[in-house]
Amino acid sequence: MAAIRTDDLTKRFGDVVAVDGLDLTVEEGEVFGFLGPNGAGKSTTINVLLGFIEPSSGGAEVLGADVTTHSRAVRERIGLLPEGYGLYENLTGREHLVSAIETKEADDDPDELLDRVGLDPEDARRAAGGYSKGMQQRLGLAIALVGEPDLLVLDEPSSGLDPKGIKLLRNIVREEADRGATVFFSSHILDQVEKVCDRVGIMAEGELVALDTLDELRTEMGVGGVVEATVDAVPDLEPVRAVDGVRDVTATEDVVTVTCGDPAAKMPALRRIDDAATVEDIGIETTSLESLFEEYTNGEHEAVAAQPEKAAPVTGGED
Repeated sequence: MAAIRTDDLTKRFGDVVAVDGLDLTVEEGEVFGFLGPNGAGKSTTINVLLGFIEPSSGGAEVLGADVTTHSRAVRERIGLLPEGYGLYENLTGREHLVSAIETKEADDDPDELLDRVGLDPEDARRAAGGYSKGMQQRLGLAIALVGEPDLLVLDEPSSGLDPKGIKLLRNIVREEADRGATVFFSSHILDQVEKVCDRVGIMAEGELVALDTLDELRTEMGVGGVVEATVDAVPDLEPVRAVDGVRDVTATEDVVTVTCGDPAAKMPALRRIDDAATVEDIGIETTSLESLFEEYTNGEHEAVAAQPEKAAPVTGGED
């Protein structure tokens, strides 16, 4: 069963079409990166999926239930970390978490959850009004994890976290996916998305412009990466050019540079060089998600059509 499925989902605000005919499928157990510039409709889509606003037309199901008619039941199975998570200033972090456990009628140990997200016990027992942004995010993540939700919706979850906190967040996301939860991960921090997500959907100006694994998106754009090999003498380059997925091969007196359209071509190309020369040093550069994001959101690419055999993401308006 799909964790999230939308069918021709559209949301209008007056004359503004924030989400336009969205066909999206996110599979159970998947970590799905949901990307787009400001104004792409990510927040609108999330609010529809959570049942906070109703679609203008089309439909959406989350965990097999219609979000319009069964929104409360859906939210009971979701762990949510919204952007700009609001806390009660006079309550301690631990009191926030205990309240969330009681509301969900869960049996979580609050101290275990606090330890899992790296919130110091001393900090957890003081008023949340004095929390830093990073501490607020750690507490919000702990609250989202209450009750082992079937779906985690994380909106800018790394905001305010230091490098140690970001690494901890990535580990938690993978742990949740390993136990069978689905993670819907919306973020502007593309480096973090790249390290944790199975697939990504990219939107621009209300259109879904990309949807796939990062390797497939790199292949589609013909930007699989670059291999630079320092050699004792430049060999015959024709065998390297013959490798499937190689776009271009150039050489100076001691460096062979191979530009690949397919990420899978990098290692075969390097082996061809190594077969014909002594490789003294290598450098391999993979096209980053940030570069792909810029390519796909520059207005030159058509929206992705619905693909039933794959998961299909999002279109939107306000961020």
